[in-house]
Amino acid sequence: MLIVRDLYASRERPDLQALEAIEDAEAFVWAILPHAARTFSACIALLPARSALPAAVAYLYCRMLDTYEDLVPDRVAREEALRCFGARFDGCDGRLGPAPEIHVSSDRDDRDRAHLLLVRRAPLVDRVFLSFGEGTRRVVRDLVQDMADGMRWSSASFEEAGGVLHGDDRLSTYCRHVLGNPVVFSVRLMRLQQGVPAELTASEREDAMRVGEMVQLANITRDVEKDLRRGITYDTALQHDLGRDAANGDRALMERCRAVRERLLRMALLRAPSYARIIDALRFPRWSVARASAVLMLLFTERYFRGCARRAGLATWQGPNSIFGLFTRTLPTTFSERRAKHEITRVEAAFLLAARQDYA
Repeated sequence: MLIVRDLYASRERPDLQALEAIEDAEAFVWAILPHAARTFSACIALLPARSALPAAVAYLYCRMLDTYEDLVPDRVAREEALRCFGARFDGCDGRLGPAPEIHVSSDRDDRDRAHLLLVRRAPLVDRVFLSFGEGTRRVVRDLVQDMADGMRWSSASFEEAGGVLHGDDRLSTYCRHVLGNPVVFSVRLMRLQQGVPAELTASEREDAMRVGEMVQLANITRDVEKDLRRGITYDTALQHDLGRDAANGDRALMERCRAVRERLLRMALLRAPSYARIIDALRFPRWSVARASAVLMLLFTERYFRGCARRAGLATWQGPNSIFGLFTRTLPTTFSERRAKHEITRVEAAFLLAARQDYA
């Protein structure tokens, strides 16, 4: 039921009045989730119930942090809001302080307004969070505070460098803050629900971070031109083009954007082997919808990267495109570890071949 509702939810035109009227905390979490997430929403809905609700709450908290980062234009106010939001979870002794208000924002469309509504209604999400056991609250709290610290680092880094993130090391750090931490959280949550120690070894944490880099680079390559227009770039090749519109017919600028997209795409695809290692580390049981959710996330990412390869002018590869095709490939992996390994191995091989192929 949650998956069907997720697939038919309008991300571009959310019913803000209906969302504002919901008073039941858990109902609000599930109703707002499709408007806070993209591919993650369907993947969360596919998880077992004991993992899905904590994952949904954690994602909504991360979306609130994103809203401060995206819609509070003043750096000092933005970084203070991020600090205060993370500090709400200190101690966590049965109640949380209020989420910082967003008084001045650059809300541009209904999607932004849905995110602002989420921040205003944080007490409903808090109510669900506080219903969790201590171990689950701890892994959610660690994620939120790590994300808040990472976003403050990102805000300072972009401001101090005039909107440019200098060097692959800083890009890697940025990606780890944004999506590496959520991958670590996901592994810890799954282990907690399996009744085994939640902590990761150093090598497992590194693989989780590299998976986060791979997935966040999908977001970055998608928005190269959009980010440039709003005055930021993740590649110094575009540092002199900040604020420009690559859709204005400037072929040289379009080529620079294409080249950056190609470089970052190759960087992302080379991180593919870490995904299989993380799945192995989770030790799913014979039947597992969580395993299917992990495969679905990879297939969504693969679908995007095929399109990214076309935009970059590179050779692409075959794979499922429609929602029906994605779920047709995914659902059998609930019951078959062999099918899951087959899909993951297929995607990994395609990613590495594409990353290493000479397109000159």
